Amino acid sequence: MEHRPFYAVRPLLPVYPEPEDPSPAQRRWVLVQGSSVLFQSGPAPGTVLMSDPLPAGLVCGAPVYLGTRDDLYYYAAEVPAGAAPPAGWNPSPVRELSGTVPDSDMALASYAVRILDFDRSTAFCGRCGAQTRPLTTERARICTACGRIIYPRISPAIIVLIKKGEEVLLARSPASPPGVFSVIAGFNELGENLEQTVHREVGEEVGIAVRNLRYFGSEPWPFPDSLMIGFVADHAGGEIRIDHQEIEAAGWFTRDSLPPYPRKASITRALIEAWIRREV
Repeated sequence: MEHRPFYAVRPLLPVYPEPEDPSPAQRRWVLVQGSSVLFQSGPAPGTVLMSDPLPAGLVCGAPVYLGTRDDLYYYAAEVPAGAAPPAGWNPSPVRELSGTVPDSDMALASYAVRILDFDRSTAFCGRCGAQTRPLTTERARICTACGRIIYPRISPAIIVLIKKGEEVLLARSPASPPGVFSVIAGFNELGENLEQTVHREVGEEVGIAVRNLRYFGSEPWPFPDSLMIGFVADHAGGEIRIDHQEIEAAGWFTRDSLPPYPRKASITRALIEAWIRREV
């Protein structure tokens, strides 16, 4: 079974060195305003891609090269907070664009937001404090003083659907939308393999043991920098005992008694719906 939500679509080929001066007809832009991107809602389907020439005075700072695809070159640029977008364009958080723009645009939008955030947060070296500059040979920045190379951070996290007979364990976090339940997830810690992370997170959050871990799929989750690695597991013992910090409610549910669960494209939804279809 293949799991490919929008963020599993590879956004671009990061071809280096960066092209020196592609023609305006070959350039496409993703414009980022804060943590949102500008999109044009119609005519359907919408898009986050803007062609040259950009409206005068719309962007600030240097453009950031994203990559290439189909003989086109893609760039990201920042729009100042409070600046009015061009007519027909509106800012939107990337996750809210699902179903509004093509999957390839979703991938590009999330990639652009992530890369601009990386550039902002690594403008200075964490070792010596000097300024950094982009490398021209790969996606990284280099310190202009000590030569330290800084790569975009990726934070691995597990997400696991737990089965017990014809039931599935779902839980809700205090940060979840009201009434919405999900599966167990948590970040990998230093010194752990992913399987150990599954056992620890499940034990900490709901107090049970699991066995028979099976890999389901993965997805980049660039909000801001996670890589979600999905598993399916079987209940091995213990009663639900929530931690009351990361989890405020949890229970076993049948296919006929499911509570609301995330509806937007995500590995969480894919895991639950694969279980509903009896594919896992």
